[in-house]
Amino acid sequence: MKKTIKNLAIVALVAFTTFSFTNRVGDKKEIKTDKSKLVWKGYKVTGSHEGTIAIKSGSLTFDDSKLVGGEFVIDMTTIGSTDLQGEYKGKLDGHLKSDDFFGVEKHPTAKLIFTKVTASGKNAYAVTGDLTIKGKTNPVTFSISVYGNKATASLKVDRTKYGVEYNSTSFVENLKDKAIYDEFDLVADLEF
Repeated sequence: MKKTIKNLAIVALVAFTTFSFTNRVGDKKEIKTDKSKLVWKGYKVTGSHEGTIAIKSGSLTFDDSKLVGGEFVIDMTTIGSTDLQGEYKGKLDGHLKSDDFFGVEKHPTAKLIFTKVTASGKNAYAVTGDLTIKGKTNPVTFSISVYGNKATASLKVDRTKYGVEYNSTSFVENLKDKAIYDEFDLVADLEF
């Protein structure tokens, strides 16, 4: 009898320890890629350009109703401008896909994995994540708001950290009106 009680106590202790140190995976909500949108905006001395990139796949992870994680794969082959038409649109879209910018032939996807999520207000979170573009991974921080089955996030990305140095004043002098600023904006409207 003593041996049975001792064995049960050991099993209970092992189970308690295991559950105490096991992270709960949470409730993973898949992103509806056909109802979600990723918009980019890049800036240059003489103005700006904007466009879209398709989300290939993604999910947000919740513990009850609290956001605890997320992961996204972006289809870089779909990058395109929405502020131009015709020949100029074709030229810019082609240039963005070239090795001068995102080199989509060699690097067809980009990836974002949340590494830390902290509540910053009602329905709002501060996120740190690992962003991979052109095979280079760097940490990024951004904010995300979640309302029901929708979320909105916005972040600034320094393109030079990912080897996108074309017409950057950080690398080329005297560009004058040809200069393109290093940071660009990404805004995601997500539905899950």
